[in-house]
Amino acid sequence: MRMEELSLIGNRELLKRKKTAFFCSRKVNSGSILKCYDWATSLDKNSTCVISGFQSKIERDVLHFLLKKEIPVIVVLGRRMYKRLPSELDEACKKGKVLIVSLSDNPRNSIATAAIRNKYIVDHAENIVFGSLNKGSSLYPIYMELKEKSNKPCLII
Repeated sequence: MRMEELSLIGNRELLKRKKTAFFCSRKVNSGSILKCYDWATSLDKNSTCVISGFQSKIERDVLHFLLKKEIPVIVVLGRRMYKRLPSELDEACKKGKVLIVSLSDNPRNSIATAAIRNKYIVDHAENIVFGSLNKGSSLYPIYMELKEKSNKPCLII
C-alpha cells in the first residue's frame, strides 16, 4: 500500500488506544450471532477500541451496537473513502468515537483490498476476536497464521 492511498477521517487519537480486532465470517449460525451481539454489548467504552472492516452482516450489526454504546471504533475500508459519511458514522465521528481509515483508491472492495484491510487490522490490534469462523472462510488462514506465528491473544466467540 502506498502512503498516498491512506486516508483518515475522525479521531486519530484512537490509533493510540488498545485495540481489539473483530472479524466475523459471512456464514454464521444463529448461536454465533447471539454470542457476537452479547460480546459487543458487554464491552466498556473506557477499556478498548474495536477495529474492524465491518463488512459482513454481523460485523455491521456489531458496529451498530458499539456506536450505540459509544464504544470507540476504527473502521478500516478496503476501498476509497466515503464521499459522504453514513449518518450513524458521521454522528459518532462528531463525538470523537470513530476513526475511518481508507487503504485504497479503488471504488469497491476486492479480494486483494480485503486482504490488505484485514492485514492492517491484525497489525494494529493487540487482541483478535473472531465472532464466527469456518474453514472455508477467507478469515480462516488469518486465524491459523495468528495461532501459529503470533503472540497476540486470539479468541473465537
